[in-house]
Amino acid sequence: MKSLYAEFTALDGAADRVEELLLALANAVRQEPGNLVFDAYRKTDDPLAFFVYEIYADEDAFRAHLDQEHGRVFNEQLAGLVRGGRSQLTWLRPLAELDDGGQPGFAARR
Repeated sequence: MKSLYAEFTALDGAADRVEELLLALANAVRQEPGNLVFDAYRKTDDPLAFFVYEIYADEDAFRAHLDQEHGRVFNEQLAGLVRGGRSQLTWLRPLAELDDGGQPGFAARR
């Protein structure tokens, strides 16, 4: 399993356009076979700030995600709309939980 979150902050006057692009990206990414979660948020305490939580089935699924045209186009468009020109990625490692069989593992969303 490959988990991460991305954060970025829109430039003044660009947040609504960023949201529009992000919603379109979310719809496309959720159709990818290896994508398990793609949840996008706009922060309530800073309406220019965005947070995206992503989970992919494995490294191959994540690499396939990186090869998608919709992601390339999104990142190109995002570059001129956010501070620093790109999102900041943070990789995550899930804590062990018991799966349905009582074994350590990542618990499925219900």
